[in-house]
Amino acid sequence: MQISVTILDTVPVTHNVRHYRLERPKNYGFSPGQATEVSIDKQGWRDRKRPFTFTCLPDAETLEFTIKSYFDHQGVTNQLWSLGAGDRLILRDVWGTIQYRGPGTFIAGGAGVTPFIAILRHLDATGKIAGNRLIVSNQTEKDIILREEFEAMEGLDVLWTVTGDPGSSLLQERIDAGFLERHVKDFGGNFYLCGPDEMVSDLRGLLEDAGADVANVTWER
Repeated sequence: MQISVTILDTVPVTHNVRHYRLERPKNYGFSPGQATEVSIDKQGWRDRKRPFTFTCLPDAETLEFTIKSYFDHQGVTNQLWSLGAGDRLILRDVWGTIQYRGPGTFIAGGAGVTPFIAILRHLDATGKIAGNRLIVSNQTEKDIILREEFEAMEGLDVLWTVTGDPGSSLLQERIDAGFLERHVKDFGGNFYLCGPDEMVSDLRGLLEDAGADVANVTWER
């Protein structure tokens, strides 16, 4: 299945991230954490598909994606930055990525936090956010996505770390074995991972080495 939908508006999030709000087709449903393949409904771009996770609540009247654009090459995300209200995107079938399995620790690298947005928003809206923790690594403070929103979720424990911003007052540590030893107290719960492939692969091994049950580790595949 594929369907063309109109962009209603775009909203700045950071210097290179935007919310894209779209009309919602009738009976087009998804669960928090699920995604679809998206392409731009323009000549030369319709076959260039990229996976993006829905970041709105599942019962929202409109659809939303939160997308980081990479300006160093002429790809889909760079082209998306030039779009606005009235332009169109092509959506396809919904598929499962990261699904919530119970309270745990969400660990993300940069834009890897986007698959967690709808999950955490839904938990917050339904009063089930307590007992969850969000750890996100970015290069700089200005790269942090939805910092104020996450910090305002009462009951969500949030830890930011930056790796290339010496002037920041935030934690300045890479997420490695030492980081996990210092900042994760319980390895018996659920873990949710998303970020660059190498980071996720490394974290899976580090968590297992630290005593986490591999059955409790969920990552974007």
